[in-house]
Amino acid sequence: MKDPVCGMTVVEPPHIAVMHDGKLFGFCSPRCREKFLAEPVQFLAGTKAAGGAGSYTCPMHPEVIQDGPGICPKCGMTLEPLVVSMEEKPDPELTEMTRRLWVGALLSLPLFLFSMAEMVVPGWLPLGAGAAGRIWGWGQFLLATPVVLWGGASFFVKGWKSVLNRSPNMFTLIALGTGVAYLYSVMAVFFPGIFPETFRDEGGRVAHYFEAAAVIVTFVLLGQVLELGARRRTSEAIKKLLNLSPKIARRLLPDGREEDVPLTSIQKGDLLRVRPGESLPTDGVVTEGRSAVDESMVTGEPLPVEKTSGEPVTGGTVNGTGGLVIRAEKVGAETLLARIVRMVSEAQRSRAPIQGLADRVSAVFVPAVVGVAALSFVLWSVFGPAPRMAHALIALVTVLIIACPCALGLATPMSIMVGVGRGALEGVLIRSAEALERMEKVDVLVVDKTGTLTEGKPRVVSVVPAEGIDELSLLALASGLEKGSEHPLAAAIMKAAVEKGATPLPVEEFSSVTGKGVRGNSKGIVVALGNSAHMKDLNVPLDGWEEKAQALREKGQTVMFLSNGNKPAGFIGVADPVKPSTPEALDLLHRMGVRVILATGDNETTARSVARELGIEEVRSGVLPEAKGEIIKTLKSQDRIVAMAGDGVNDAPALALADVGIAMGTGTDVAMESAGVTLVKGDLRGIAKSRQLSRAVMRNIRQNLFFAFIYNILGIPVAAGLLYPFFGIRLSPMIAAAAMSLSSVSVIGNALRLRKTEL
Repeated sequence: MKDPVCGMTVVEPPHIAVMHDGKLFGFCSPRCREKFLAEPVQFLAGTKAAGGAGSYTCPMHPEVIQDGPGICPKCGMTLEPLVVSMEEKPDPELTEMTRRLWVGALLSLPLFLFSMAEMVVPGWLPLGAGAAGRIWGWGQFLLATPVVLWGGASFFVKGWKSVLNRSPNMFTLIALGTGVAYLYSVMAVFFPGIFPETFRDEGGRVAHYFEAAAVIVTFVLLGQVLELGARRRTSEAIKKLLNLSPKIARRLLPDGREEDVPLTSIQKGDLLRVRPGESLPTDGVVTEGRSAVDESMVTGEPLPVEKTSGEPVTGGTVNGTGGLVIRAEKVGAETLLARIVRMVSEAQRSRAPIQGLADRVSAVFVPAVVGVAALSFVLWSVFGPAPRMAHALIALVTVLIIACPCALGLATPMSIMVGVGRGALEGVLIRSAEALERMEKVDVLVVDKTGTLTEGKPRVVSVVPAEGIDELSLLALASGLEKGSEHPLAAAIMKAAVEKGATPLPVEEFSSVTGKGVRGNSKGIVVALGNSAHMKDLNVPLDGWEEKAQALREKGQTVMFLSNGNKPAGFIGVADPVKPSTPEALDLLHRMGVRVILATGDNETTARSVARELGIEEVRSGVLPEAKGEIIKTLKSQDRIVAMAGDGVNDAPALALADVGIAMGTGTDVAMESAGVTLVKGDLRGIAKSRQLSRAVMRNIRQNLFFAFIYNILGIPVAAGLLYPFFGIRLSPMIAAAAMSLSSVSVIGNALRLRKTEL
């Protein structure tokens, strides 16, 4: 047996059973076990079971992965597909359970009514140990047998498998409780003579408990139907995301013809036509046409974005009134939408640290319940009223049924699944349940500047020409120089020239001086664009210009001087504008009590300017990637819970070191892979939303665990008969079954409330 994480041979019995391709895997150490539990799908990535559409897993035990549907060997729950499909396929188990529920309810109803009537008016049905009593016993047998043996067949199968797998669960208790009640009643009907007096009532009759067995099975079936229906609703968020992409794309053929093809048939490089009002089928680049595209799915901005030839587009966004032809750049699993769906799906299957509490309790819960049930049986058989053994049996069955730990197991996974889906609809992607749990405790946020606080796209914000030169002439000369440059600032100048309508002047003999600027020859005159050092090298005097430039630098602008011959022609100020949503986001975080630290590689003047504009008091400027990691380590050593927000490759180490790494969805892939939270829209308000979501989910989990624990803490003693000596109150097995089902339903219903959480 091999460890699926490190590949070592497992000598001792495995900590966890992982079903994969029909094989059982184990873990060599608790460390490997924890690593696998944190990201089971990633560790099995590339194998047939990990990513295929035919693979299934358990929502409560995501380490259980197998090909095809089945039941979890640990908890007995039905396995769910790893890959959520857009198609609304009927759930065969839900259909079958519903059918069995209706049959069970129809056959159990008369048993239940007669039993309740007997409890309300004892002796109303004069059935003793004679012929009438035997006929009534046979009638109960005929009504209860289909319910127990057909309706509850799957419970007995799951209960038996739990014993074979040495993983006792709720079905172990259900099978024991209903099995004991049914078999005892069968013996009482067909072989009443074998029972001693301690089993008989005043009339000499041996009691039957067919109604208890049948009604218990019916209530459990009801709980299973409600649970299966609710679990289907947890995938609604993923289905909404999947529905953003069209199922069919219109591909252009080399001969000019067009054909409609399934989305799965699109290849990189294909040319696709997108008509007005259609969703873009995949990520790509516009090659023809002009249109406004609604990118609110990605950016959150309500206004459409103008798209022309050469500009990138994202699959799932909606085309406006113009027609477009795009070249497919990313297809299938590479598209942004596919990655979002994959991250949401993996997060829904991950385990929060708080789940460990429920796991530790569940590990000893079933054996403890069996022990309590056995002790109740002994105490009632010794100290109980006549018929003692009959009362002892009732206590045994009632304890077994009421203590089913289903609600305890569902408490955490249901909340995680619903909460992660809710966040995805708001553009907040949670990669793991651990990140979701930690987010509510974050008290320090370290933020990068470029692309995080700012747009990450430099823009010309100041054009200051010398006397006798107008703004357009200055831009024409500057854009002519920058036409051959690939520097980000050059792109900003070229874009400003286009927007202002300035035509770039022809420049020859272009050359670039690293760290200083560019120069060339225009109409026989040397022209240059760059910093003050560049101007000094060319002997261009900057008398009076440096003071003006310094004033703009203090506002966060990068200043580039322009010279024409040996005279200054003016300067251009370029800045990376702060995102419009950033001030509101920081205000929300400050009100939440989060300490914000700006850590950037920019110079101190620019960093201080942005910090002053946004009200950030702590600034670390000129910070290298390694130094950002040191800042994170220092804060963590002070017992701070630290979140790091960034968007670039240089931020990846710090994102991985932080308690919670937060990546901008508009940033690099490396940053997103290193982070626990991704803000699809690149909007810092998403941090406040993720914190609110974390609080709501963790509060919901604690409520669920409270419901589950308090139910068992109160229910088991009452079922065992603790109240009987004082108040003469005994709990019926049927009432115990109803309470058990309602406890699971209450946990599921509480978790589903998260779908309406305000973020």
